[in-house]
Amino acid sequence: MTTITIIGAGNMATAIGTRAAKHGHTVEFMSRNAAKAEALAQQIGSGATVGTYGAKPAGDIVFLAVLYAGAVDVVRQYGDALAGKILVDITNPFNADASGVVTTPGNSASQQIAAAAPEGTHVVKAFNTIFGGVLAADKPLDVFFAGGSAEARARVAAFLESLGMRPLDAGGLETTYALEWAGILLMGLARNGGGFGIALGAK
Repeated sequence: MTTITIIGAGNMATAIGTRAAKHGHTVEFMSRNAAKAEALAQQIGSGATVGTYGAKPAGDIVFLAVLYAGAVDVVRQYGDALAGKILVDITNPFNADASGVVTTPGNSASQQIAAAAPEGTHVVKAFNTIFGGVLAADKPLDVFFAGGSAEARARVAAFLESLGMRPLDAGGLETTYALEWAGILLMGLARNGGGFGIALGAK
């Protein structure tokens, strides 16, 4: 099994950490709010731990479970501590009413994060097209992901499979902008009759 680190302690951090722990992985949480991270680790149990915010993460796969507005700053704060890690960007760079994104082609959130990350870090976008409640339900799901090297994507795919999900590789870092718009598609479907218990998939 894998050791993963989750930077953040909100709803998506909770959903990812809970599902990972249920499937036998070791989970480390890091957050500016150490007390919140500690409470989350205790809630999840299964050996979940709390690391020092800004220190080198224990996990080889690190989930950036923070809001888009602060994501690049977080990566800069960690600096060389992220070198050699697979950094999974789950952010959605939505505009104020979630009717579009604030990023542009060639400058997706993941590409901005990759530019700020130290050399040797592989940024992969995943989970931005899944609602936290759907992820936490621990049922089979399709997961669209993109970015990083082929090797990094293969490692993320193996991790996703271990959580009972079907990984769907959409390609390299340039494809992450399309995934950001897929997040908008999901929000539109949810708001217009689909509800927030739906998930995107492929057949």
